[in-house]
Amino acid sequence: MARVWVYDRIQSKKYRDAVAKAKAAKRKPPNRYLVMYYDKTGKQRSESVPTRARADLRVAELSSALLTGTYTDPVVAKVKFAEVAEKWLESRTRIKPSTWWKYRGLLDNHVLPEWGNVALNAIEREDVALWVARLLKPTEEDGSNLSPSTARLAFRVLSMVLEWCVPRRLAVNPARGVELPVVPEADHVYLTYEQVEALAAAAGELRTKYKRPTAAAAVNRALILFLAYTGVRWGEAAALRVRNVDLDNRRVRIVATLYEIKGGQVEGLPKSGKPRTVPLPASLVDELRPLIAGRGPEDRVFTTSRGKPLRKANWRRREFLPALRKAGLDVDGFTPHKLRHTAASLAIAAGADVKVVQSMLGHADASITLNVYGHLFPDRLDEVASTLDARRRAVLEARQNGPEAA
Repeated sequence: MARVWVYDRIQSKKYRDAVAKAKAAKRKPPNRYLVMYYDKTGKQRSESVPTRARADLRVAELSSALLTGTYTDPVVAKVKFAEVAEKWLESRTRIKPSTWWKYRGLLDNHVLPEWGNVALNAIEREDVALWVARLLKPTEEDGSNLSPSTARLAFRVLSMVLEWCVPRRLAVNPARGVELPVVPEADHVYLTYEQVEALAAAAGELRTKYKRPTAAAAVNRALILFLAYTGVRWGEAAALRVRNVDLDNRRVRIVATLYEIKGGQVEGLPKSGKPRTVPLPASLVDELRPLIAGRGPEDRVFTTSRGKPLRKANWRRREFLPALRKAGLDVDGFTPHKLRHTAASLAIAAGADVKVVQSMLGHADASITLNVYGHLFPDRLDEVASTLDARRRAVLEARQNGPEAA
């Protein structure tokens, strides 16, 4: 028996009676043809179509899909996007909690409001492209006024859910090939040694309106110096424990980071997913020693005056920004994370190569380091060309003067 065939329902008395009844009631009669087929599981299915031409076309489509393995069940393809999005998110068990909640937020705020009630097989590529464009438009133009980077993230979540549906529910991902907004290159700000020292000093001298030290004043100086001279991420510094600091060998082992999720803190692996060791400048040993002295190995190095873990948003607002103003460093958009950029720029200026900077910052690949900091590495093209030229001239001169001269 053929796997896909056409059945003419006119052969059935039941169908002829249904047609006559519909005509008497001046209603549209039921479709005459059934496209019959066995799906991938061997289950017999059927689809009704009005004309023989449409039936033959559907036979060709189904035959090709079943032969090439691209067949999708039309029933499961009609499910609403919101239903499969929840299943997709539930299946993300190997990602960090912070990433899971980021996906949750993007779905709830940007993806589901647009696509939640839409059937999977009704999502078209051009509609996705228009949605991306609306994400970028100002709110007064009925847009979402998102930045290009956030719009790309929202699109990525939509695309990942749709890709997850291929091939069982969708033959292809309709989001593939959609043109995305260009993210402008970040304008990094790098502090000088003098500015780092001024910021650290100001942070350590912060006082409340009652002239008492702020909650983190006792650790601010060492924390800012640590961030600016090691390139450690803020969450990694906040998670650092005494047992991972080796002052004698000037090494710090980064094994964890703190994520802030729904008002709480969760400790997890560093962003790269792997621990790493970073060098500690000798001048920082004396800065860190008082914070470690008399502490247990599981105690955190950087805490509030009450021994509580630092919270990034609170520390930035109550400690970091006031210290910037106090130090006279009114740099627009300067955040604690940009101390990491500062560390990279100072290391490169000190002669560190790409692999050293990659290792220090914990980048998964050297290409990431080059993409972000490539412009900081000195242009040595002329130096290389001059060296090549000098060595070639030496060989040519030796050949001209003969073996004795060489």
